[in-house]
Amino acid sequence: MAVRQHHDGALRILRPHYLDESGQVCYVVINPGGAYLGGDRYLIELDVAPGADLLLTTQSATKIYRTPNDRAEQHMRISLGAGSRLELLPDPLIAYREASYGQVTCVDMDPTASLVMAEVVTPGWSPDGGYFRYDEIRLRNEISIGGRLTVLDNLLIRPGSGSPVDGSAFMGACTHLGSLLVVDARVNSTLADDLHALLAPKDDGGRLGVTLLDGPGLALRALSRSTEQLNAMLGAAVDLLRKRWHGQEPLNLRKY
Repeated sequence: MAVRQHHDGALRILRPHYLDESGQVCYVVINPGGAYLGGDRYLIELDVAPGADLLLTTQSATKIYRTPNDRAEQHMRISLGAGSRLELLPDPLIAYREASYGQVTCVDMDPTASLVMAEVVTPGWSPDGGYFRYDEIRLRNEISIGGRLTVLDNLLIRPGSGSPVDGSAFMGACTHLGSLLVVDARVNSTLADDLHALLAPKDDGGRLGVTLLDGPGLALRALSRSTEQLNAMLGAAVDLLRKRWHGQEPLNLRKY
């Protein structure tokens, strides 16, 4: 349970609860306003104490509506103490027509800490029924281990811009993107191979890549035309890690 917690402005945090008998505490961030709008700025700071075990999620999808004058932004600052563990598992990020959004997550972790971060980016509904109507999504993750910047993960999607970061340039016919970053001393090539074998798309046009990092850690990217498929893939990856490293059963966040 948190030693200290504070919220101010639009975001709120619910009281802690426990999903199993492992002792891992779960907190849920909610946005009573329902969406991020142009000019919104959000800051989330986490300090996970040595030996602590935290799962942080959201109550529902993060929705980005039209941002005609200024993009919406979210910044996260995370500190992980020795032997601590953080699973950051938000619901999907949904960007609607003419939305522009920037998200920066900075993590400073002890070499003995464990980090799992998931993200699914989904195009929102458009009046003409078309996908890829948002303007820009920027996702940047900076992970320092023992005070040294070790992982820099920078994703930029600008649908329809005609530039090298045009969504259609690297996503092809896919419209949804899933990402999983794992930084943990137990990551190795066997784990990467196991995840690839478990999650490889079955002739449905999806794509999957798993890359080992120097952390040690791994980065997983998946492309699809379905939020449900990406949720299932990332969920299966998280469940494998929870079972193999912590003896926990498949995750059930029980939100609905």
